[in-house]
Amino acid sequence: MSPREYDESDARIRPSRSTRPRSKDRPSHSDAISALVTTVDRGRQTCITENGTIVTAMRARELGPKSVVTGDYVSLVGDTSGAEGSLARIVAVQERRNSLSRTVDDAAQVERTIVANIDQLVIVVAAANPEPRRGLIDRFLVSAFTEGIVPKIVVTKTDISQVPAFLAEYADLDVEIIHTAIKSQSREKDLAKLHQVLEGKISVLVGHSGVGKSTLINALIPESNRATGDVNLATGRGRHTSSSAIALPLVDSDGWIIDTPGIRAFGLSHIDNQRIVDAFSDLSEVAANCLSNCSHSESTCKLDAWATPDGQPNPHRTARLASLRSLLAVKETPYSSIEEDPQP
Repeated sequence: MSPREYDESDARIRPSRSTRPRSKDRPSHSDAISALVTTVDRGRQTCITENGTIVTAMRARELGPKSVVTGDYVSLVGDTSGAEGSLARIVAVQERRNSLSRTVDDAAQVERTIVANIDQLVIVVAAANPEPRRGLIDRFLVSAFTEGIVPKIVVTKTDISQVPAFLAEYADLDVEIIHTAIKSQSREKDLAKLHQVLEGKISVLVGHSGVGKSTLINALIPESNRATGDVNLATGRGRHTSSSAIALPLVDSDGWIIDTPGIRAFGLSHIDNQRIVDAFSDLSEVAANCLSNCSHSESTCKLDAWATPDGQPNPHRTARLASLRSLLAVKETPYSSIEEDPQP
């Protein structure tokens, strides 16, 4: 029996694993509608469309896992009816006019955007329990000034403790300061003034845990039912009651309030030193006369003469300079917690 001769018909060709070639032509999504992201939670975004429909949406894969934050304006396709069980898709994030970002601390390099498209940054501090800290306030102000956001300071618990004197210094920087009480007869009047400040604006509330952000929101928006917590008497720190940023419509107004989780650390490693100096408007003009390589920490720095006119230290100027130098110093040295900031 002669051996069999093989030909090409005997060769088994493994089929390609790929399906049809992927087209480079991407859909235009010309039918997409615009919406405001009101909260982001576990891969799902709650959005409100221009006609007031509340829609649950997921991000398109090409946008990336951390591309959408509260306050973003996005483009939606798919099921935008808002019916129970429906799910739309976010295919584009519209250009942000500003954003509030931070790093976990000053040693970290990864920038995290918290919210976007803000009119006002409302820095909430308590007159006591927990004590207000100059360092954290200055960090918030640096972020606000560099992003073109109008900052406000709201002081809570003014009926249980005197307001620290150093907070009045921020009025010299044209930062409005609003006092609010907890239970006194002036509470309604205080809330009315705060409502007027927030009216017609997109405002984000930031501050330490326990300063009363959620309590304020419950007073301004009763149906919000934000959880509130007490301050630990041993540590002086508040307990986190908000787990993610959420935008809430202000009652009888077209304004929005964005509540954020309590912050204990607000790193600025994503902002270069010159932008930090520029954020201190009362110091930046003087610093412009320093030598080009001045770190603003040496004894020859022009800011020292500014802080000690006629050889006599000016308490306000000295405190402002110390705050600036503390922010510049932690850019060079690993920094673990905002709680280490010196008390005013």
